[in-house]
Amino acid sequence: MNEKTGDKLGFWSIVLLAINAIIGSGIFLTPGNVVQQAGSKALVVYFIAAILAISFAAASKYVTKSGAAYAYSKAAFGNKIGFYMGVLRYFSASVAWGVMAVGVIKSTISIFGGDPNKALSVTVGFLVLMAIITIINLFGQRVLKWVMNLATIGKLAALILIIVAGVVLLITTGASNHLSEVDQITQNGQKIVPTLTTTTFVMAIVSAFYAFTGFQSVASGSEDMKEPEKNLPRAIPLAILIIAVVYIGVVAVAMVMNPKALMTTKQVVAVAAIFNNEILRDVILVGALVSMFGINVASSFNAPRILEAMARKGQMSKALTKRTKNNFPIRTFFISVALAVLIPMAFEYSMVNLITLSAMVRFLGFIVVPIAVIQLYRGKAKEDVLNADKNVLTDVVVPILSIVIVVFLLIEYNWKAQFGVANSAGQIVGVNWYAIAMMIFGFVILPLIMAWISRRERKN
Repeated sequence: MNEKTGDKLGFWSIVLLAINAIIGSGIFLTPGNVVQQAGSKALVVYFIAAILAISFAAASKYVTKSGAAYAYSKAAFGNKIGFYMGVLRYFSASVAWGVMAVGVIKSTISIFGGDPNKALSVTVGFLVLMAIITIINLFGQRVLKWVMNLATIGKLAALILIIVAGVVLLITTGASNHLSEVDQITQNGQKIVPTLTTTTFVMAIVSAFYAFTGFQSVASGSEDMKEPEKNLPRAIPLAILIIAVVYIGVVAVAMVMNPKALMTTKQVVAVAAIFNNEILRDVILVGALVSMFGINVASSFNAPRILEAMARKGQMSKALTKRTKNNFPIRTFFISVALAVLIPMAFEYSMVNLITLSAMVRFLGFIVVPIAVIQLYRGKAKEDVLNADKNVLTDVVVPILSIVIVVFLLIEYNWKAQFGVANSAGQIVGVNWYAIAMMIFGFVILPLIMAWISRRERKN
């Protein structure tokens, strides 16, 4: 571990890292889908999606070792559950990195008029992007930190521009739309927003939650941060608060300005469709690309450190702890790159199939980690943890609320649609065997393989 604190991330760098890790493609690409599902309740949906992050902030004050969900689970429940959660979290993070890399490449190709479904173009762009990210990491944490900070500032500037420009246009044009009117908008004589049901509300929350994913990975590199036991519990909630305000502001402006365009646009960056001004649109598109690139850089920081954390704890080969003179975890990085590249390629860059696996693994973490927080609060840890200031609200009430929300989402989720193949009319006509195969691989086969490798390493 690097002892030079000057190279470590301070409080505001951690805040920016958290914002960069969370704000990616979601807020630029998914608002139209969320509004189309939830209508006037879309802002409530984004608020609920933000609640789930607090448990990770609470856990980070008890356990500051790298690994996030892995470290928390191991401290609360012991080696076996910790190992399983670590493997799942690592696999999810690597796949999520691949998904976001595919997303930025497809969006770039679409924005410049190319065919985003052409496999060769996506593959070339994919490999070029990974090469650029590798070069950035090879320069060490100082360069990585500057790139992430600049990317974060750029994406926040684009989102704030949407809010400010939208408010100015609303004032100058005298628009008088109300949020409740979104539910009544029609296209071809039919309402765009369907009657709100429990299922559609849950599906909207899941869609909105995609725009918040990433917060659980912030603590994965805690050993590369200054005073993580103090900074993480403050930095994560602050980042979530900033992001929630920005997201709700962006969606509110879009819903008041031009909700029909938001819900019906064919543009890749849906939120840009609310503006008629081409300059504004171009600036937002550039901001979207900066955002997607930034979250890829953040993923390249977080994913390798999950596997490295397991190696430091003796649950994987000690060879995986090797770092370069620039404090770069070179071996875990290239293993992560391999997963991030090969899995999307194997599934022909199908975003739906890849997101399914990544999301399901995350949902399991959102049950295990809140329970771990409660265990740590009760003093029932399996390992020594920090003597943190305990708080009933953040350490018990919020985790229980998070568990209830996740269980409700899992019960009400439209599993048939997720693991089915739909026709052009939206009817389920077959089984999505790719998605099922990925679930089996991620939840069963990969943990068994890594457990076998780990056991063999210990014997040798």
